[in-house]
Amino acid sequence: MNVKFPLATSSWDQKEYDALQRVIDSNMFSMGPEVRMFEEQFANQFGSKYAVMVNSGSSANLLMTAALFYTKTPKLKRGDEIIVPAVSWSTTYFPLAQYGLHLKFVDIDQSTLNYDLDQLADAVTDKTRAIMVVNLLGNPNDFTRIDHIIAGRDITVIEDNCESMGATFNGKQAGTFGVMGTFSAFFSHHISTMEGGIVVTDDEELYHVMLSLRAHGWTRNLPKFNKVTGEKSDDPFEESFRFVLPGYNLRPLEMSGALGQEQLQKLPALIEGRRTNGALVQQHLGQHPLFRIQEEIGHSSWFGFSLVLRDPSDISRAELVQKLIATGFECRPIVAGNFAKNEVMTHIDHSIHGDLTNADFIDQHGLFIGNHHYPIAEAIEALKAI
Repeated sequence: MNVKFPLATSSWDQKEYDALQRVIDSNMFSMGPEVRMFEEQFANQFGSKYAVMVNSGSSANLLMTAALFYTKTPKLKRGDEIIVPAVSWSTTYFPLAQYGLHLKFVDIDQSTLNYDLDQLADAVTDKTRAIMVVNLLGNPNDFTRIDHIIAGRDITVIEDNCESMGATFNGKQAGTFGVMGTFSAFFSHHISTMEGGIVVTDDEELYHVMLSLRAHGWTRNLPKFNKVTGEKSDDPFEESFRFVLPGYNLRPLEMSGALGQEQLQKLPALIEGRRTNGALVQQHLGQHPLFRIQEEIGHSSWFGFSLVLRDPSDISRAELVQKLIATGFECRPIVAGNFAKNEVMTHIDHSIHGDLTNADFIDQHGLFIGNHHYPIAEAIEALKAI
């Protein structure tokens, strides 16, 4: 296959290679000051009090989920119901299932690819303890409507924002609306530390819990006065192998932290480039006879461009895929399609609210292609001709 229009490309230049060399010269490769600096910069840039870097966006979702179970008054317990959208990536769901939550699947909107908000409103009951909000392909959810749906209820909102770094709704960064939100810095995402993820929160207790859970559940990375143990000993030997929570090893490398610092400086320009391409796609492809594009909520950061066949259509998705490949496009299904149809669901405690009609349609008739930080006029012209 001759890929003329790939899904992802690098945004690195000499600054990233210099950052890698800086870490090599320091001879310190495990998590340290470079990671801490990136976390401080990330929290500041996204308007959050705290940020915790981990080794992937998937690990970020695991850490976020785990933290809800280990505060002094846990926000969730096993068996609690959490609402999830029917279309997302696998590791949106797996940590929730691994912590014994009951997943209630709700349909998505064919146009926005986020929650069908009427279905979400209908799905919320007195049993609902949490909602996982997924901002898909760069598109933030309508958080004003979500706030209205849960008003007066004791419901915890968390966000999987791994595909939507830099998106905003009413001037606020996606990923910062819930009690915690996750981001990804994988190669194909808005910034790239090659592998990497981040959790942000304004809750100090959740922050301290995550610092411990990220590294073995020990106290070593906690401040002296903290909301997990209260006060740590001044003896570093005694605190070196003191385990207080059933944690993991999700730590990132120093190289990831150094790369992240350089990428954060570029992020505004990277997002602007993607948004410029998004505006052109809306302008030139909004009325394409074969497919529909994603309807923007707020200000999307346009991770990629979804193409959903119109109904009815004279062409199948398989035929569209072949046309795209022949034209030089790399393409994929829209994330994981209707996730509730996967065989893995036999291992997951779940229910389905109503019908997943739109998720099924996206699953059978949708795909997405890549967006980039540089101009893609040639790709847009190629799509117009299909």
